[in-house]
Amino acid sequence: MTKQNSNDLSDDEIFMTVKEAAEFLRLKPCTLDLYRCEGRGPEYRKHGSRVYYTKAALIEWSENHRFQSTSQRIRKTK
Repeated sequence: MTKQNSNDLSDDEIFMTVKEAAEFLRLKPCTLDLYRCEGRGPEYRKHGSRVYYTKAALIEWSENHRFQSTSQRIRKTK
């Protein structure tokens, strides 16, 4: 994980690089890059030219992409 100065951040708020995020999601970094360019990837942050993801954003994105079968998404119940 990328080091940060603040010790007050939870694990879900720590910034991950594209490579780290891709490993977490078990995707290739180029797939995550493509999803980001197409606007269908997880929420991210830019610091200059660098892209960072939080674990919470990756988990939320993954949860929103759950399927029961090849034809039906699982609907979130609140």
